[in-house]
Amino acid sequence: MNIETLLLKPNGFVPNHPALPVIVYRQALIVPEGLAAAFEAEFARNGWQHVWRNGIYNYHHYHTKAHEALGIAGGKARVALGGQGAQLVDVSAGDCLLLPAGTGHCRLSATADFLVIGAYPPGQTADMKTDAPSEADLTAIRDCALPDTDPVTAGAGTLNRLWRM
Repeated sequence: MNIETLLLKPNGFVPNHPALPVIVYRQALIVPEGLAAAFEAEFARNGWQHVWRNGIYNYHHYHTKAHEALGIAGGKARVALGGQGAQLVDVSAGDCLLLPAGTGHCRLSATADFLVIGAYPPGQTADMKTDAPSEADLTAIRDCALPDTDPVTAGAGTLNRLWRM
């Protein structure tokens, strides 16, 4: 597995996180079949909850009250991270994105078989924001609790190294 990080600045109405980078896990899971179930099991094993299956919305949005793991269980997509005109990231089956609260994301294009498994740290649920953040939103983003465990690696090693600097 290769790990990439992206620290995004505020962009238009999208606040992004002031201190935490996006973590991109390339080929986080490699299984011959059943990748969706494998992501669900891995997230659950690492204590991440509210697991769902869908895609990534095709409009820019962010969450103030939750960090979000997005396991790519099928297909390929181009995703804009950080708001309009920000960072373009191509993802494919087996990759996983870990978005800190406040990170803008939008699906720009995808193959017909694109499938995402999403999850959140314990006690966190995602709200949906598509406009400029209020002061309360910015406070919620800054105060969003760090997860105890990484969604796709055992323990908190990656998070300790990249989010608890």
